[in-house]
This record gives sequence, C-alpha cells and structure tokens, in this order.
Amino acid sequence: MSFVDTLRQWDEAVTSVDKKNLPGALETFLAIEEPNSKIYFNIGCLHLLNKDYDSAEKAFDSSIRKDAHLAVAFFQRGIAFYKKERFEESLGDFTNAYKALRGNQMIDYKALGLRYKLFACEVLHNMALAEAHLGNWKNAQENLQKALDYKTDSKLNLIDKAFQSILKQKLFRLVEFPSCELFRPNKHYVAELEKKDYLGKAKVVASVVPEDQFSGFAPLQPQVQDDPVSPKEPEVLKALEGKPHIVLFEFIPETSDELAVVPGNIVFVLKKGADNWAYVIFNGREGLVPYNYLQPLNLSPTSKKPEGITTPPTRDPPVRPKRNGDQSPAARIRAEQNKKDTDNNCIIKIHFNFTFAISIPLGSSYKTLLDKISDKLELETTSLTLSLTPEATGDSVIDSNTDMKSVWSKAVDGRLTIWCKTYEAPPEPQICFVALHTYESPNPEDLSFQEGTRSFYCQEVRTLLFFF
Repeated sequence: MSFVDTLRQWDEAVTSVDKKNLPGALETFLAIEEPNSKIYFNIGCLHLLNKDYDSAEKAFDSSIRKDAHLAVAFFQRGIAFYKKERFEESLGDFTNAYKALRGNQMIDYKALGLRYKLFACEVLHNMALAEAHLGNWKNAQENLQKALDYKTDSKLNLIDKAFQSILKQKLFRLVEFPSCELFRPNKHYVAELEKKDYLGKAKVVASVVPEDQFSGFAPLQPQVQDDPVSPKEPEVLKALEGKPHIVLFEFIPETSDELAVVPGNIVFVLKKGADNWAYVIFNGREGLVPYNYLQPLNLSPTSKKPEGITTPPTRDPPVRPKRNGDQSPAARIRAEQNKKDTDNNCIIKIHFNFTFAISIPLGSSYKTLLDKISDKLELETTSLTLSLTPEATGDSVIDSNTDMKSVWSKAVDGRLTIWCKTYEAPPEPQICFVALHTYESPNPEDLSFQEGTRSFYCQEVRTLLFFF
C-alpha cells in the first residue's frame, strides 16, 4: 500500500471518530496494510473504548515495537493492564513511560498530531496506584512524594487527594487517557490528497460547414459572410496562463509571499525575476518559488503526456537562492554578524543519562562550558564531572586545571563530544553520643532513654538516627 493510500484511510478513520462512528473508524484503521506506530496507537485506543483489553494490549505492543520511545503508548498499555487487573505489568509500563519523559515535566504531542499532554505527575500518580494494589503502600507514598516535584497548579488537587487516600491505605481513581483523542495525519499532506484539475475542461469542436476545414480546440466560429468576426481566444490557453513547469524538489516557504510545493506538482510561471525567483500560480494560489527548483514542460494539446515528467529526482536539491531587497541594511548587517557568530560556534554532543547538544563559542573557558551544561541539566556545577572519554580517568578529565586549548583542538569541523557524569559526595560522618543520665520524656514527641544508651547523630540530616 502506498503512502498516499495509507494517508487517505488514516484521514477517513479520524473523520469517522469525529462523527462518533467508532466501529467504522476501527474497521478503516484495521484495513490499513502497513500501519505505523501512531496508527497502531489509535487502534489500541479504540479497542480500549470498546473495553476489548486483549486487543488493545496487542495494538499497543505493535505501537511500541515501531517506536520504543513513545511514552504515551507505554502509558496506554499500562492502563490496559490495569483494567485486566495485571498490576505488576501495569506498574512496569507506567515506569517505562516515566523513564521516557527523561526528567521533563510533561510531553506535548501536538506537534506529532495528538492533542494531548502527558504529565510526569500523572504517570507517577498511576505508578502509586499500581503499587497500592500490590500492597506496597510505602512505595506508593514515595511515588506521590516524587510527583510533587513535577506538579503543576492544575494537578495539585489530584496529588493531594491521592496522598490523603494513601495515608488511610485506601485506593484512589486512575488517571486515564481522554477518549477519542487520536494521532491525526499531517494536515498539509491531507490537503494534497484532493484531486486538482490543472488543465480545465477542453472541448474538441469540428465544423459542420463543408468549406470549413478547421478541427481543434477552438470553438466553432459563426459563418457570416457580411461582417468579419474576430476569433475568440481558445479556452485552453486561458486555463494555462503562464508557462508550465514541473517541480523537481520540495520547497518549504519561509515568508508569506512564498508558495509551498512538492516534487511532481505542475506550476505556471507568470514572471521570472533576475534574482532567480519565479512568480508562479498553483492550485489557484500565487507566490514565489526558486526557479532552479523547476523544469519547463510541454503541455501542447497534441502531446500524449506532459514532457519532462519522470521519476522523482534523486540528486540533492539546489541551494535556496538569495533574494535581493528583502532586508534593510541594518537587518543585513545583523544577519552577517549572526553568521559570523554561528561560524565561530562549536557544537558539543554531551553523553549523559541521555544525549543532548549545546552550542558555545570555540575557545570558551572551562567555567563557560560547565555553566552551559549545568543550566541545560538544571544541576549544580559542583555535582558534574566532564571528560573526553566515557571513563573519567587521567588526562581525559576536564576541570578548572585543564588547558582548554588542548580540549578545543580536538574539535573536528566545529564539533566535539564530551561525557558528563554526576558526582556523588561521600556521606557526612556520624557522631556517637553516650547518655550520662536517664531521661523520661513528659511529652509524646520527645524520646526517652536510659543512662549509658548510645546514639548516632548525622550532620547531613541533622537528626538522631537510632539508639541501642
């Protein structure tokens, strides 16, 4: 099945969901021959709505196999397991969803076509509920305590109610995915599914007058001998205003006066500027497209098919042409300065618990580098250790004593790789005390002890740990 067919069925299915036709939507989804991770996720959601938990579990299995980093798929499969009272599997999936969040407060799936935000505090809430079902009340309370670090004002009441239930060792309500929210196909791709008539309707007319030998696309001319009649402009030429060209490469507009096109589109060039930009018309819309993205076509009435339409191009697209007169002198100066700053920057790939990248000027100090990484991770600089190798040993460690010129000399094409680990400080020493006298506490919150009792005091938590 082609991508266009998959896209068309996908759009048809979500339209059926919007019309509350859930059986029809599920039937359309299941007819797709090669579903992607998002489509499998949609199938699982519809099975959940039908309370077919076994089928939902299988669909989410397929979704996760296609995309092992889709946190919301782990979350939904955890709900399916919870409905089947398989709380250990449910806890495992909620835990995987939490790990996939990678320390973020939430993931907004709007950019991927799903109108949903997965909050870390809600995932931890469900983890606590699964622990409670398994009788692990202490773990449940710890998960809810951790959820407070990720809470938002709108979710605070949810965590508070769960805390009250845990303290009483009572269960609370599961946080579920909203019904009928599905991954939707890209609206720009869907818009291209509609069939377009670029040539219009042409009529081939033959004269019935014996003396008139004309046969073609022009309309029949009136046979009047007294007054000459000027010929009318052929309808086909009106429809094909401008010179036809085929698009070779996808063009994504950056300004409002530019036009989005993809390979295979046929556009009509109305005007070509000296700056290599062409003013074209496409689907009734007018705008600018780089002329080096286009190739002329021959759409004469006698041709069987447009010349020049071949398989999609395999070579790299041309460089986007520069446009003169689009920027003020001040704007051009700023753009040139930004380009110089960018050219002087170094892209640093950081290996932490996850991989990320930062950009800083080449030749920056150790403090600048450490502060940049610390701000990115939201961790104290004193807790981080940097190195040029996976194992922070010997000369590979980067610290305040390191000659940064030797570090920057290892950058290749403006790129450098660094490993980052968190430093765990040794535990604070404990102080031992011996009771000289017996003490009977008059208050319930105070501690009673006998003469000779020994206790340990931890400076880190500033409290007595235990007695014996």
